[in-house]
Amino acid sequence: MAENKTENPGTEEMEVRLAQLNQFTRRTLTQEEVFLFDVRLCDNEIDRDGERFSLEALEQLKTLFVGKTGIFDHNPKGENQTARLYAAELVQDPERITAAGEVYTFLKGHAYMVRTDANRDLIREIDGGIKKEVSISCAAASQTCSVCGSDRRNSPCSHRIGQRYGDKLCHVVLGDVTDAYEWSFVAVPAQREAGVTKQFRSETDGAQRCKQLEQQLQNRDVLLNRMQNALRQDVVRLRFLVEGCTEKDAVSAAVERMNPEELLAFRETLRTRQKHLCQAQLKRPDAPEQNGAFRMT
Repeated sequence: MAENKTENPGTEEMEVRLAQLNQFTRRTLTQEEVFLFDVRLCDNEIDRDGERFSLEALEQLKTLFVGKTGIFDHNPKGENQTARLYAAELVQDPERITAAGEVYTFLKGHAYMVRTDANRDLIREIDGGIKKEVSISCAAASQTCSVCGSDRRNSPCSHRIGQRYGDKLCHVVLGDVTDAYEWSFVAVPAQREAGVTKQFRSETDGAQRCKQLEQQLQNRDVLLNRMQNALRQDVVRLRFLVEGCTEKDAVSAAVERMNPEELLAFRETLRTRQKHLCQAQLKRPDAPEQNGAFRMT
């Protein structure tokens, strides 16, 4: 979450911060041109989803989030870019212990915005504590069960999140963070203390997507085979109605080799022949049509 108060650093500290943020600018910005504020990005407490970051993951995020942009509601449109992190640090509260038995630790990001007429109201909302909660988007490759240590993605265990097993509360430990994408202002946070909603992208997402595509292709092939068999059966039926053919012949052999497009075309030809045959059978050869209607003999 954005801190309730924006800081007013001293001259020396302000020079340090300006030097840090100017690494991301095309020209050197002055103190009067920027608005500085801090955001609490995430922590190691168990959140509403039954997940928490490991201390190692927070260390990784501390480095990865420097330079990342701040947007709204994880909408990646360029027009939603509103701020950028120029530094980050881990802050501990030695007197507070988390539900997992660790010293409470959170990742604090230092952000800046360039003062413009367009963001004047947003700056006032940040100062006034209206825009406060933020959500992060990152890649956490490890999602471990806190009870048995199994990888819940590759080998899910039977332990249920939120239940106690002896003295252990089951939750998911997020670790091995490989990338940080962005942070966003949001309305509803998942982490109770830090006010953060997380979005994770797994390193195995690509492999899982490939498996899904392979399954879809297999399902498509099954459906295609079923459709071809149904078409062949319909063609055999129509040939019997039109030609009275019941034995295997050269045409039957050709039908077995036809693809769906060829089967559809052949079926349409047989349907047309069947229609003409039915019309010829229904129409009296010695009586003209009356008002376009046919009479059965």
